[in-house]
Parts: sequence; C-alpha cells; structure tokens
Amino acid sequence: MDERERESERVDYSIRELAQLGGVSTRTLRYYDTIGLLRPAYVTGASYRRYTSSEVDTLQEILFYKELGMDLGSIKSLIGSKDYDRSRALQDHLTQLRTRKEQIEHIIATVEKTIETMKGTATMTDEEKFEGLKKDLLDQNEEQYGDEVRERWGADSYEASRKKVARMTKDQWDDVGQLSNKMHELLKAAVAQGDPASEEAQEVCDLHRQWLGYFWPDGMYSKEMHRNMGQMYCADPRFKKHYDDITPGAAEFFRDAIDIYADE
Repeated sequence: MDERERESERVDYSIRELAQLGGVSTRTLRYYDTIGLLRPAYVTGASYRRYTSSEVDTLQEILFYKELGMDLGSIKSLIGSKDYDRSRALQDHLTQLRTRKEQIEHIIATVEKTIETMKGTATMTDEEKFEGLKKDLLDQNEEQYGDEVRERWGADSYEASRKKVARMTKDQWDDVGQLSNKMHELLKAAVAQGDPASEEAQEVCDLHRQWLGYFWPDGMYSKEMHRNMGQMYCADPRFKKHYDDITPGAAEFFRDAIDIYADE
C-alpha cells in the first residue's frame, strides 16, 4: 500500500494535520471552531482537537463556498440547515463553476484576440467587441440573478428579457450606457437637494423607466412594477450598495422618488 492509499484510509487527524490537508492555517481552524462553523469530532484529555473524515468533508464544503464568494456566516447558515442536501449542493456548486469557467474562457479568447489585433496579426470589429460585452453581461446576470429572477418574475419573462438584450444593437447599447450615466449623475444631484418630489428626482425616475425599457420585455412595464423595483433597491443589500455607492442615502431616496412617480 503506497502513502496515498494509507492517507486516504485515515479517519483521525490532529488540527495541524487537517490544516495541512486543507491548505489552511491552524489559526483558521481554531476560528472556525470558535464560531461554530467547523468543530472537531472530539477533544482529548490533553485538550487536543481531533478531526475525522466527516470534518474533512465539511472543510471541503466551506472552502468550496468561500471560492464562490460566500461569507462565513452565510456558509454556516447553509450547511447547518436541516434541509441541507450535500449532494445537491455539490451539484449546484459544479454548475456554477462550469458557468464561471465558460465566462473566463470567453474573456480569455476576447483578450487574446484583442492582443493579436494590437499586434496586427488579427482583426477585431467593433461588433465583435460589442457582442462580447453583451455575452459577458448575460452570463453574469445568469450566474448572479438567474434563479432569483425566474422565481420573482417568471421564467418566460426572464427568457424574453435575455432575448431582448441579445438582440440589442450597438446604438441601443450605447444609449443604455448614456442613460445610466445621466441617471446616476442626476440622482446624485437630486439626493443633495433632499426632495424626492423635485423635478430632478422625477426626471431620474423617468430616465429609469426608459432604461428598464431596454431590458424588460415589451408590455411588462407598469407603474406598480416600477414601484416594486424601487422597494427592492432598498430591501436587497446588493442593489442598496450599488445605489448608496453613487451617493450615501441614494437607495432610499430613489425608492421614495419612484413611489411619487408611480402615483402620478
């Protein structure tokens, strides 16, 4: 039996051995123990932590989810849930990794062609650059929001939105960028004034309505849907951070402005 086979049969590790196995520090494992994320299987009379194959599997899961950008609190809630299915979770993790791999491979191909173009050994049209940007946007949205949007708005609406973006022309794409920049600058000025009913704040809402029109399926827009978006911008930490990064308090201000806009 070789060393690798003997290692695979081990079911008892010291904290130092597990740290070496997982490529982490013993300090990290002690911290995981402190917060209840990964506790040792048992502690000896000399207060030495001992870990079994079960803790090895748990450490592997923790490191997987950290690679996906999850914080330790979220990981603890996930793997500690009564409904947690490790097999399904690993399959979902594999799907996300494959999606990320496709995105990275696409970006690599685009960068390689750009370098070749700069060297004069290849050509790259503006349309090719533009199509790459659209694909990156669609892939990122799918990875970050796909399941969530399908559940909230319905699979048909989500797919219709993706098709609309995929058909977007370069001029339309440029219009979206200009709308977004104008909207953000005007929002910053409106927040400084402090009145969500002001002319500037309501113009931001109208620009936002136009911006949504580039992404939402035809006929989907309504004042109530717009209002729901404004509420989501405050309720969802990801969107709240996006708007508050423009200027502090922007998310709540924007929500209030959209409420007024939707009442008119």
